[in-house]
Amino acid sequence: MVDITTEKAVGGMALSASERVGERHRLGVMFWLAVLWLVLISTLAALAPWLGLPDPARIDYMTTQLKPSAAHWFGTDVLGRDILSRVIYGARVSLLVGVLAPGIGMSVGTLLGLVAGYYRGRVDTAICTGIDILLAVPGLVLLLLFSLIFGGGLTVVSLSLGFLFIPAFTRVARANTLVYTSRDFVTATQALGAGDLHILFRTLLPNVIIPVVAFALVAVAGAIVIEGALSFLGLSVETPIPTWGKTISEGREYLEESPHICLFPTAVMFLTVLSFNLVGDTLRSRYADVQFSNL
Repeated sequence: MVDITTEKAVGGMALSASERVGERHRLGVMFWLAVLWLVLISTLAALAPWLGLPDPARIDYMTTQLKPSAAHWFGTDVLGRDILSRVIYGARVSLLVGVLAPGIGMSVGTLLGLVAGYYRGRVDTAICTGIDILLAVPGLVLLLLFSLIFGGGLTVVSLSLGFLFIPAFTRVARANTLVYTSRDFVTATQALGAGDLHILFRTLLPNVIIPVVAFALVAVAGAIVIEGALSFLGLSVETPIPTWGKTISEGREYLEESPHICLFPTAVMFLTVLSFNLVGDTLRSRYADVQFSNL
């Protein structure tokens, strides 16, 4: 039997999870605007090859540094490439890295956090020690090391960032596991003779995954920023694949005469990161107290 409850009370009356979910209108206008933007940019990125956009890598010296117009909505860069096309195609890289890297970190980190928080003792000490050692190494140094050893590319960048996200997800999962392990529904499940695997994956995981997923949305924003920084430094995907960071980097020397080259990709990147942060923070604060018990 699955029971869904919440401990939050409004006006002295406890609300069920279904009642809480039913109050979607209270999520706020900014939340839905953020969701709308994420849906829009994701749809454009997914459908980019079928939108009739100019080739983002096509060089045309007859149309260099054109201002925004009906022919080129975001203008062109110093090589005559359409910036709107480069921004939309660049979203494919940024969003893919933004999803894959936190996904890798969440998968490994959640498992480690569950095990550490449930068994405690030496297991917890060993996992936490390993996480502390990993956190002691500067992330940029690790990323540079991975790039030197394995080279660039979407796969290497995603795996590298995913590895760096493991400690954060482990800590989030461990902290929530420690909280829920002491709850009555977990004690009741243990009293009924359920095994460790049942408790970990049927009882604790459905509760721990809620704050973990909310944190993952914030981590997506962080991954997009980091990938943009790596692209800016020339350490992300290889040319001629466009990325937001690479487009910004290529236009930084022309800020005075052609600020639009940097302005549009920077604005799109900013709105995307802001939207992921807004959605993640809203969901984390709103549904953090929803509790699932599976007896």
